Amino acid sequence: MSVILSVHGLTHRYGDFTAVNNINLDVKAGQCFGLLGPNGAGKSTTLEILEGVLKPTRGEVRYRGLPIDKNFKQEIGIQFQSTTLPDHLTVYDCLKLFSSFYQSHTPLPHLIKQCQLSDIADQFHYTLSGGQRQRLLLALSLINDPALLFLDEPTTGLDPQARLHFWQLIREVKQQGKTIILTTHYMEEAEQLCDQIAIMDRGEFIAEGSPDTLLSDNFLPQIVELNGEYSERDFDGLPVKISRCAGQTRVECHSFNDLLPMLNASAGSSSGMSVRKPHLEDLFLKLTGSELRL
Repeated sequence: MSVILSVHGLTHRYGDFTAVNNINLDVKAGQCFGLLGPNGAGKSTTLEILEGVLKPTRGEVRYRGLPIDKNFKQEIGIQFQSTTLPDHLTVYDCLKLFSSFYQSHTPLPHLIKQCQLSDIADQFHYTLSGGQRQRLLLALSLINDPALLFLDEPTTGLDPQARLHFWQLIREVKQQGKTIILTTHYMEEAEQLCDQIAIMDRGEFIAEGSPDTLLSDNFLPQIVELNGEYSERDFDGLPVKISRCAGQTRVECHSFNDLLPMLNASAGSSSGMSVRKPHLEDLFLKLTGSELRL
């Protein structure tokens, strides 16, 4: 796949504060790229620069190998965290208004069907539920048939059912060959949707790669969480990694079956346990030592 968006030496400062510190990035065409991190990490500033909204202090952004110019905005779509729409417009009116902003646009009936707006096309936008509003905002971001789509925390505040529904819409958009840059605080969302991710903290990328690769590089295949305090002696001779916190022992292992002899012999094994695969939040905690802050 060819690189559609590239960043070299990107830095941005607000006075003496460095929000983004010398980052490099290549986003390949057709990918869903996730930009993750806690508030204050620098991802919002990075996203604004990639969208052409903010000029960097230093560095450059290239689209299809060329510096971004005034035509760039005709080829991208943006779903902001919050968008203020004019009063007293229906869903259809909003689509019609936004279509007038572009030299060409996707036929409105197609967008209405794609984003599942048929049943609410005649409703005023301010009467929509959270999930319905996000589908409208997605349709507005797709109205110019963009090659590159920016989604800024699009499912924040949605209930689980609406979030899963929105994920399916994003998958369908990606299947059309569009490139997506997604920011999210939901680690499961990133694992489900993203081909590549970058985790930011304090203005820098602290990890970059596919979710599967990052997890396999940093963890053993399974995590067993045990209630109670266990020491390294309890797992003597086993290829495991152990950590303890708040009365619980977490054991990374190649297979839960490796632990069965020890657990069967331990009187404390009946106090409770869980077995799972590592996930992206584990990675964030390991790399930063802090929780994902919303």
